[in-house]
Amino acid sequence: MVDIVTRINNVVNGFVWGPFGLALLFCTGLWLSIRTGFFQFRRMGYWLRHTIGAIFTNKDVTAHTSKEDMAISQFQSMCTALAGTIGTGNIVGVATAIVSGGPGAIFWMWVMALLGMMTSFAENVLGVYYRRKNEKGEWSGGAMYYLTDGLGAKPGCKTVGRVLAVLFACFCILASFGIGNMSQINSIAGNMNAAFHLPYLATGLALMVVTALIVIGGLKRVAAVTEKLVPLMALFYIAGAFIIVVMHAGNIPAALAAIFRGAFNLNAAGGGALGYGISQTITWGFKRGAFSNEAGLGSAVMVNSASNVKEPVHQGMWGVFEVFADTIVVCTLTALVILTTGVVDLESGAVLAGVQDNALVGQAFTAAFGSFGPKFIAVSILLFAYSTTLGWSHYGTKAVEYLFGTAGSRIYKVVFVGMTVVGATMKLGLAWDLSDTFNGLMMIPNLIGVLALSGTVVDITKNYFARRVRGEDIEPMWSAFAEYQKEEEAEAAAEAAELEKAANE
Repeated sequence: MVDIVTRINNVVNGFVWGPFGLALLFCTGLWLSIRTGFFQFRRMGYWLRHTIGAIFTNKDVTAHTSKEDMAISQFQSMCTALAGTIGTGNIVGVATAIVSGGPGAIFWMWVMALLGMMTSFAENVLGVYYRRKNEKGEWSGGAMYYLTDGLGAKPGCKTVGRVLAVLFACFCILASFGIGNMSQINSIAGNMNAAFHLPYLATGLALMVVTALIVIGGLKRVAAVTEKLVPLMALFYIAGAFIIVVMHAGNIPAALAAIFRGAFNLNAAGGGALGYGISQTITWGFKRGAFSNEAGLGSAVMVNSASNVKEPVHQGMWGVFEVFADTIVVCTLTALVILTTGVVDLESGAVLAGVQDNALVGQAFTAAFGSFGPKFIAVSILLFAYSTTLGWSHYGTKAVEYLFGTAGSRIYKVVFVGMTVVGATMKLGLAWDLSDTFNGLMMIPNLIGVLALSGTVVDITKNYFARRVRGEDIEPMWSAFAEYQKEEEAEAAAEAAELEKAANE
């Protein structure tokens, strides 16, 4: 039975993460980049000022919402989205890309990220534009909703949109238990056992208790934790990786040269220890890049849609920043750590340290920090992987809510919490492969919806810049639904009146 499931999974995985799926992902990012005039490059200063820059200049970005307001702040939504994306893929995934595809795979990881910025932008714009409020007053958004109400509103597409939405939600639930829970907890337990000799069961039970306290409390509690955890873990890992890269600064030119040579198969051995060709290099770069930043999978949009923003484009810009931070910053630092410390051959990516790729980064840190290296990586994986679990708990919750309502989401949370112990104590070879496949299966219906609604994304973006930059007096495109549009307009008018009153006092 296991052999049959494995063979079926290999076929499906080869489809969703093979040439078809990766080409669809690449072309979607390219198409959106073209249609928006390469927004990610042309408006780079603008989106940086209105995302990471706004954290320090605009208190509304970080201010918590009131107890009655079920939305979360822009900063909290960004941290929760990054919690779901910055995970083991930023450590183990980068090492796997280099070993399997050669150093050149990092170049194609960058390419996928640069195009994926606009895929993430479009997902968030659509997520906010088509979101709805549930009976608790919480915003519910994501691919399920823009497939149902966006694609489904096009002539003859009602059934198609609904079917794709249901498929996406089902795949998301399955992926949340696998790649969003058990595989992450298993990585934590294994590393904590190796570095600190903690029993697997003890790690699982401890994480189950912590997860119950956070997840069952709802999104606002998850967001309250991730807004503290994500900056901490990112600074912790970036500081350690940066120290190593500086210590080996003399090797940076050779590392970068290996990346660019390998990207176009100019190395003598080709990409990878077995002499793979350029197609293998591109495939591993694209695959691990998508796995790391999740642009195109439709996952992070579910928490971005819960933000208290009015402007869909504002949340879209946070999507651009999230991909930038995940891949261009964190994954690049991991790659430089591996390539500058001498643990792999710069020509082929072959491992020289005599360890598996999942321990390669730990070996690189050991070369620089001695016995502290494995402990540093164990703590990093604890923070990265556990934050991913928190992010995915919300994704699965929203998928269940779409299918079964809020009552179903309460049952889901209890099961999700219980699965942490299972993940810590079982062998997850096939489970990891299956969850990777379900993750990829989410991508197909999501990208169909994003491509079909790319015109809507362009219209919303043009409307935003016409009003916010050129000062044109036109009706804003905040929501696809009249009731929410009027609600947002009333709130905006009240805010404007308060500002005017304050200015006159």
